[in-house]
Amino acid sequence: MINQIYNLPNKVINPFSQKINSQLTKKNINILQINLGKRCNLSCNHCHVEASPKRTEELSPQICEQLIELIERFPEIQIVDLTGGAPEMNYGFKSLVAAARKNHKQVIVRSNLTIYFENGFGDLPEYFAQNQVRVVASLPCYLADNVDKMRGNGVFTASIKALQWLNQLGYGTDANLILDLVYNPQLPNSEKFSLTPEQSKLEQDYKLFLKENFNVVFNHLFTITNLPVGRTLFHLERKKLYSSYLQFLESHFNESTVEHLMCRDQLSVDYLGNVYDCDFNQMMNLPAKTANGENITVAKLLAAGSLNLIDEIQTADYCYGCTAGCGSSCGGALL
Repeated sequence: MINQIYNLPNKVINPFSQKINSQLTKKNINILQINLGKRCNLSCNHCHVEASPKRTEELSPQICEQLIELIERFPEIQIVDLTGGAPEMNYGFKSLVAAARKNHKQVIVRSNLTIYFENGFGDLPEYFAQNQVRVVASLPCYLADNVDKMRGNGVFTASIKALQWLNQLGYGTDANLILDLVYNPQLPNSEKFSLTPEQSKLEQDYKLFLKENFNVVFNHLFTITNLPVGRTLFHLERKKLYSSYLQFLESHFNESTVEHLMCRDQLSVDYLGNVYDCDFNQMMNLPAKTANGENITVAKLLAAGSLNLIDEIQTADYCYGCTAGCGSSCGGALL
């Protein structure tokens, strides 16, 4: 784990491992999250993956086959969570969907919505519906200006069109076609930091506004804190806000969130087949390790015939982002 002590004005930021005062260990693994690569049609200013149209890193056929074997061999994996980049653009996407559905697992695709309007991807909404893929779609605000500032000009309009398309197919109303939205706060430009709004209240605001203005419906809203990773980290450093943002997150640490952290029951895998405790550790190159300190790969999981090779979850300063206030995870607030 990374143990760093930050000397900040008027305060010392303590290592996260000291804050929780115990070893953070895995529960039973039931989620396999796969980052298929960094290729994306967008280049959002808060992206912790640093994905963009210029990136070429993606899954290889060899690693894809290993992941399919992992999905087939381990019934305890209940959810296969596909992310990127735009996961749909990267090698192996439909092969992994097919393998997961064949083995009766729920599939989540973390979609930016605008990909449906790119050449070669217009079949995706119907494909998702046919395979009962759960769509978790990024819509960091229900106001156009805020979305376009974070994600690029025209993204809000395209996202609304995509949501209307999904609604026409039954998403948001059919019990088998789940459509969730993801809220991210605007990146701070001063030390006036704030936690994410209360999730259930903001969900109602989203639902009312989108229904009244665009006749869009969806199932759930997930509020996700911007962790100081990737482009969010670079932004904070440019604005000289990194240390004060860490101090803010640490000062709002909520011990009750620790039991529910997403790293407890999932494995995160990158396009090279390396295993991590979570997607943020993946982006910060902090791999999951065995009891003797060896890095874990998909190949090692298959050779061992077990998903339970991790001795202790690797933690770092940005873990305060997942434990501040009501907590944050890929599934939204923790409390």
